[in-house]
Amino acid sequence: MKKLILVLLFCSTASFAQQDAQFTQYMYNPINVNPAYAGSRGVLSVFGLYRTQWVGLDGAPETSSFSVNTPVGNNVGLGVSLINDKIGPTNENNLSIDLSYSIQTSENAKLSFGLKGTGNIFKLDPTKLSTEDQGDPKFQDFKNKITPNVGAGVYWHSDKAYVGLSVPNFIETNRYDDNDVAIYKDKINYYFIAGYVFDLDGYETVKFKPAIMTKVVEGSPLQVDASANFMFNDKLVIGVAYRWSASVSALAGFQITDGLYLGYAYDRETTKLVNYNSGSHEIFLRFEFLNKYGRITSPRFF
Repeated sequence: MKKLILVLLFCSTASFAQQDAQFTQYMYNPINVNPAYAGSRGVLSVFGLYRTQWVGLDGAPETSSFSVNTPVGNNVGLGVSLINDKIGPTNENNLSIDLSYSIQTSENAKLSFGLKGTGNIFKLDPTKLSTEDQGDPKFQDFKNKITPNVGAGVYWHSDKAYVGLSVPNFIETNRYDDNDVAIYKDKINYYFIAGYVFDLDGYETVKFKPAIMTKVVEGSPLQVDASANFMFNDKLVIGVAYRWSASVSALAGFQITDGLYLGYAYDRETTKLVNYNSGSHEIFLRFEFLNKYGRITSPRFF
């Protein structure tokens, strides 16, 4: 049954629109979807994340992400990121370079414009496919596909809020074409992100941050991620998240030192897939090299 589900999942992916790798804790490193985020925290920021999805289901998605971004001067940000995404017989690597330019819109707010350049390496292992016709030539000669792409985004942020619009990849790519029929397709992903940090009245040590991300991909349902996090004493973060018609999540984080933050999320499916897996786990570390004042220039928890 598990192998059957895997085949169905892969066929669905191949026949319709391929989506970018998804993260429950995207709000802590939006550079993966929006290049204008590069350098926005005002310090050199190093971020590493590992996600294992649908634990117990053979061939389920497994994603690793690593990125570094930093301001360069007063208005320019630079970032480099690598994402490895494994789903069943596929293994995809994306290496991106992000460049942003910011303008001051008020004393505590900036508007940033970003460009992303990406090199994609896509691998498909046909030995992991259960094909009806083992001699089908479509499944015999698979070569690694290396393709370039470009993206752009805009990101406004202050000490309390952020809003962003972005398209990480403008070029649609057909994988393994045969007589104009693509076995695997990459489609354009459109993102909107937003969040706000509230200082709760009467609770000086408690902050509340709701956030949202929407993603639109041709041929796939609208994805909406909504989250609500509470921060206590600028150290402990506890929250919940909901992915529309897909999953619910519990989130937790801890500011171990001034420059080191640890985050964890557990997702539980709300679809029929809940019967075939024990949930999804996601963990990340963010390390920041503090400035000469011993703190980040914008003390936010996004």
